[in-house]
Amino acid sequence: VITLVLLLAPQAVEPTQAFLDRHCRECHGAEKPKGDFRLGQLAADPKLWLKVREQVVEGAMPPAKKPRPSKEEIDALAAAIDVRVAAAENARRAAQGRVLLRRLNRVEYQNTVRDLLGIDIDLNEVLPLDPVADGFDNNAEALRVSSFSMEQYLEAADRVLNAAIANTPKPWSIQKRYSVKDERSVKATGDVYRHLEDAVAIFSSWESANICVTMWNFTTKFRGRYRVKISAYGFQTGAPVRFRVLTGTFQGVTESRLVGYFEVPAGKPSEIDFVAHMEPRNTLRIIAEGLGVTPPTVQKAGAQNYKGPGLAVQWVDVDGPLMEEWPPASHRKLLGELSQAKISGDRLEVVSEKPAVDALRVLRDFARRAFRREDVDLQPYLARVKAKLAAGDSFEQALRVGLKAILVAPDFLYLREKPGKLDEFALASRLSYFLWSSMPDEELLGLAAKKELSTSLRPQVERMLKNPKAAAFTRNFAGQWLNLRAIDATVPDPALYPEYNDVLKVAMVQEATLFFDELLKNDLSLTRFVASDFTMLNGPLAQHYGIPGVEGLEFRRVPLPPGSPRGGVLTMAAVLKVTANGTSTSPILRGAWVLDRVLGTPPPKPTVDVEAVEPDIRGATTIREQLAKHRERPECASCHRKIDPPGFALESFDVIGGWRDHYRSVGKGEAVPGRRYLKGPAVDPSDVLFKDIHEYKELLLKDPDLLARALAGKLLGYATGGPPATADKPDVEAIVRAIRDKDYGLRSLVHEIVASRPFLHK
Repeated sequence: VITLVLLLAPQAVEPTQAFLDRHCRECHGAEKPKGDFRLGQLAADPKLWLKVREQVVEGAMPPAKKPRPSKEEIDALAAAIDVRVAAAENARRAAQGRVLLRRLNRVEYQNTVRDLLGIDIDLNEVLPLDPVADGFDNNAEALRVSSFSMEQYLEAADRVLNAAIANTPKPWSIQKRYSVKDERSVKATGDVYRHLEDAVAIFSSWESANICVTMWNFTTKFRGRYRVKISAYGFQTGAPVRFRVLTGTFQGVTESRLVGYFEVPAGKPSEIDFVAHMEPRNTLRIIAEGLGVTPPTVQKAGAQNYKGPGLAVQWVDVDGPLMEEWPPASHRKLLGELSQAKISGDRLEVVSEKPAVDALRVLRDFARRAFRREDVDLQPYLARVKAKLAAGDSFEQALRVGLKAILVAPDFLYLREKPGKLDEFALASRLSYFLWSSMPDEELLGLAAKKELSTSLRPQVERMLKNPKAAAFTRNFAGQWLNLRAIDATVPDPALYPEYNDVLKVAMVQEATLFFDELLKNDLSLTRFVASDFTMLNGPLAQHYGIPGVEGLEFRRVPLPPGSPRGGVLTMAAVLKVTANGTSTSPILRGAWVLDRVLGTPPPKPTVDVEAVEPDIRGATTIREQLAKHRERPECASCHRKIDPPGFALESFDVIGGWRDHYRSVGKGEAVPGRRYLKGPAVDPSDVLFKDIHEYKELLLKDPDLLARALAGKLLGYATGGPPATADKPDVEAIVRAIRDKDYGLRSLVHEIVASRPFLHK
């Protein structure tokens, strides 16, 4: 069908054929074509038309030595190819739908079982890692299922049911205060800690069992949420002291999880409190931050004589696991009021006087919510339960088989959508997985059952965005759009960037997510992603940016001083870090990131094998000098004309997003007092059309439609499981037109995405 559509599109034949004959056939029509590309391949592979379009529009083809087509010829070719490709895509969609059948990714699975059963369980070590395609891990084409991943889903189902079903008496709760001075690992005679009258002082910022405080006297017995209070203060200092808290077994590198960062004042005991989920055999670890000394420094002076700043920790209160009732809500949500009987020791098991009746009721209610629709065929699952009962299994054992089968069924693991307009239940799921990364709630399912959801989208979107579960939208969309998940992919060289630490890293990511939230909450213009007169800061990040007057770890909206290069995501430290490596920056990487993520015009892949350009951290040459030689190659020049300018505009920012006028060097340059690095060559952020980042931002703001089009495309790809294709261009343009009169508001954009044809159709 696709080939026939391509061959029978008369409105596209003349311009394409004439262009190919005039500019392409000489090199790509022979038996041994250049670049291993022959024009005859176009009829067999429609996607090749897009590659032809890309190469011609970007100026990579025809080669520089050949006659250059006129702009009118190129525009005509591009339009003709769009018609061809759109026709082919629409023919395929009529039969298969716009996107493939999509399974839940790992985040969506965990959120779904959380809302389905009311359990908080970490399944990251069980569920398969999700591949990323077109920038997102919910892309339908990448989310395949193998026999190995099915084994993982079976194990995950067992863990989910074990967490949801209570098979023991109510766990006893800990309500106890633990004095840090009682910890055997915190020795009063050591050379790292100092025992005070009311506390223990820590003087180093290392995570080690004998340097930080680990509460070995406290160990959890049961999974659950625990309320923790810690009393601490800054010691031998006039400034607040920061620390971080982790939970875990601390028996291996991966056996810990960050709870958060906290700050206490100097000299005055203060309490911080939080609620954290803990697994069995977990404890707590407290690590001082930013004290600036290593243990040998303290050991040399002796902890009793050391005069530097420290963190004094008095006590830790623990209350948990927190539960108001037993069996817990997850048990009753799944099984109702079925009774339990003791089978051995303290172990309980669910029993029933009417197994067939109760099994049908439990499975019917569970399947309806798990499959996210009303029309559910229960017979395959009920038959499994009856077979187990007939074989002599207990009621709970048999029921678990049916429940497990539901948790690995395609109707649970996949978003079931049919080609054409989505039915009301499919629409409810698409909406909830877009904004909540989780299943629809009862209100959405109720509207779907009454066939009223499609006419209630705007109020439902507003309701959902106000729900705390909408934090998943910011975390998962913004986290992937801005590539914030890669914040730990590199570790800055401590010799070049000694000011980098974990507190700053966490603040970097929070700035970006809180800024996205601020624009979304207040429907502020998406152009602020390029330039804004405010950002979200706390003390450490403000200090990093050189912005005075911001203290403490708490984030707030801060107006930027006149002339500040900050404002917008391009100059946020998190974005600048994830677009650099641990030692140097690359205009190529940053430029390509801007083109793809912000402008929606990703550069084509290199047509030849070109050696990567590695910045010289020894200070002998600048990256600009190296790229100038790179661009001398004709096959590279066309792409670098697009990539290099935005990359150079960001050269005034270093690996960790700090402002710089000169590169830092470890080889040649002037000495910098108190630093191991040297002052290297001067930074030049200019290009033909701008002299610095300020002028580059102004250049981008001249075309807000381009920015809106790019972000609309990213949101559509995330919302539907597949990026916009050629056939979707009219729909994207309609979205851009709709928000143009609304000052390009981000919240307005979300509403238009939900109301668009690609969102409402498979």
